Amino acid sequence: MRYIALLRGINVGGNTMIKMEELRKMFEALGVKNVVSYINSGNLAFDTRTSTEEALSRKIESAIENATGRRVQVMIREQQDIKRVFERDPFAGRYQSHKEMHVLFLKDELTNEQIQWLTENTPDGESFEVSGREIYCHLPMGVADSFLGRGQFEKKLKTSVTARNWRTVEKLAAL
Repeated sequence: MRYIALLRGINVGGNTMIKMEELRKMFEALGVKNVVSYINSGNLAFDTRTSTEEALSRKIESAIENATGRRVQVMIREQQDIKRVFERDPFAGRYQSHKEMHVLFLKDELTNEQIQWLTENTPDGESFEVSGREIYCHLPMGVADSFLGRGQFEKKLKTSVTARNWRTVEKLAAL
């Protein structure tokens, strides 16, 4: 089965710097096959026998921590799920550029209370749609000064999350 690993905070802003070649070798040492990375920000596709996403996540997080001494959150999705995320685009036709779109990949689905909080606190001009373990983000004014850019999701929703821009989601769907 083909999986995508989305590592949170790898090689962004000078924090938790890990070369993609090192990560690929680390993954191969775990017994997975056909490891491919996409850009330098912690996106890897790999094949392995059917396993649970949770078990794969724990295994990879442990390997990274053992190798680097740093705890890195890893969100795992079957590649088919990434394709569905891309194809589902709830904001299709509403944006001028792919730069306005992002997807947050969550460790766990949000609770009703978390969804309500997000709904009640969405800033004017920004749109979010929760779908399972993903949050689609339409940010017409860009990410820098947005709710997402200010790091509010993890702080306020108290959940592990990693963001990918729309172009990256598209590429991961094809890895």
